[in-house]
Amino acid sequence: FSLSVLLQVGFFPSECVELINDKVPQSVTNSVPKPVSKKHGKLITFLRTFMKSRPTKQKLKQRGILKERVFGCDLGEHLLNSGHDVPQVLKSCTEFIEKHGIVDGIYRLSGIASNIQKLRHEFDSEQIPDLTKDIYIQDIHCVGSLCKLYFRELPNPLLTYQLYEKFSDAVSAATDEERLVKIHDVIQQLPPPHYR
Repeated sequence: FSLSVLLQVGFFPSECVELINDKVPQSVTNSVPKPVSKKHGKLITFLRTFMKSRPTKQKLKQRGILKERVFGCDLGEHLLNSGHDVPQVLKSCTEFIEKHGIVDGIYRLSGIASNIQKLRHEFDSEQIPDLTKDIYIQDIHCVGSLCKLYFRELPNPLLTYQLYEKFSDAVSAATDEERLVKIHDVIQQLPPPHYR
């Protein structure tokens, strides 16, 4: 739309609009961009050098400045960055549960929220907490809850969005034997980090 059409149909009250085309000084309309001053040129050079000389992610990790997240991080990316085959949080928790957690409802009952958060913070800080402390032995369910929390926060679930329909079809098979064969077939299609 041209401005005159907009004024006619009432988009803007005409008394509130002033055309400025004729009032702009010619010096402004004819001006060309000024060359960059020496001072600004030096600043640009400094910024370029600064950006190029930034330390790599690996160096920042070695210095302890950068820490990789554990929770809420893509499984494949996390394993690539940590160099593990299986996340350390799952390894530690499952070993602990197999040793101490043979109790009713280990994955059904919830642990104490503050204990879960302590454990989460330690794993997110790239520490391996001592799960044999009394606080965790007396609240074994917090370790099971931490495992569930880890899986729940994966951006792409363990059984992956891409294979969701295939898993859904597999569990809907008519007989137990057919169900087992189909589920086994879909599991074989998982990406390696998820399969492990």
